[in-house]
Amino acid sequence: MMDARWDYGAAVRLVRNVRNDGTYPGLDPGAPLVRRGSVGYVVDVGTFLQDQIIYSVNFLEEGKIVGCREEELIGADEPWTPSRFEFRDKVRAGRGLKVGDEVLVAAGDLGEVIRVIRDAPGGVAYHIHFDCQPGRLLQIPEGLLDAAGSPE
Repeated sequence: MMDARWDYGAAVRLVRNVRNDGTYPGLDPGAPLVRRGSVGYVVDVGTFLQDQIIYSVNFLEEGKIVGCREEELIGADEPWTPSRFEFRDKVRAGRGLKVGDEVLVAAGDLGEVIRVIRDAPGGVAYHIHFDCQPGRLLQIPEGLLDAAGSPE
């Protein structure tokens, strides 16, 4: 068997939101199960397709036991930087963004989070794909973004 990073009873933190892949009873596929940043305890270690370690993690506050892949977890005592947004969240530019004299993104333009960068200099930043810049990713600090649903 592959080497598991955590054993039964280990405290772990979820680094991505976990949604129902269709195996969690009583909830529709795609329904949110546990939010990133939540801490739980390993109650079982198994494998999936003989090449992925799956940890059954009991998230006590949420009252759920959820299967998590190793890359979705860190030790509960490891450094963790919370972020306002995550992969696939829709965001708006909080102000116009330009390089030199060229305005790339106008205030209020809609974009989508492609990657969260928790260790960026100056704090959390994101790789954002803005609809107005097809095929181009921009790295934007968290403070320059608003949730897509917020008023402009």
